[in-house]
Amino acid sequence: MENILYDGWEGLARILVIGVLAYACLILCLRISGKRTLAKMNAFDLIVTVSLGSTLASIILSKNVALAEGVLAFMLLIALQFVVTWSSVRIQWVRKIVTGEPQLLLERGRFIPEALLRARITKGEVLAAVRTAGVANLDVVQAVVLETDGSFSVVRHEAHSENSSLADVRGFEVRRVG
Repeated sequence: MENILYDGWEGLARILVIGVLAYACLILCLRISGKRTLAKMNAFDLIVTVSLGSTLASIILSKNVALAEGVLAFMLLIALQFVVTWSSVRIQWVRKIVTGEPQLLLERGRFIPEALLRARITKGEVLAAVRTAGVANLDVVQAVVLETDGSFSVVRHEAHSENSSLADVRGFEVRRVG
């Protein structure tokens, strides 16, 4: 029966050496790939980040994964992420698949029930986002948007402008005045 508390210095030394080398390789791969690799943008980026962490853990803890295999896995994940983000910047249908669309949840002080249901968001969560933005009165809120990264944006009423930050939000229409 294996000793589950201590299995000798060899295993500990392997973890120490491989852990330092794998961590250094991951940092190097991330530096080469650029800032966008770990940007907080959407669910896809979260998946890549979690996958990199899982790969690092596998390299460090599994005797069946060689350092070279782990580094190749890092490079593969980062390369795939690069291809997808490069494509999503240039091809609209890829962008929609990868990032989704911002969702209008409240407009001109009124909740949009269908949007809340579709996004699985409660009125209480929207109200909390409005309070976090320092707003007490819903009448001064032009819109609350669920962004593609899961955060809320609260936009106050302003003078009419055709150059609205809400132009790409599903359900929002720029209304012409006059």
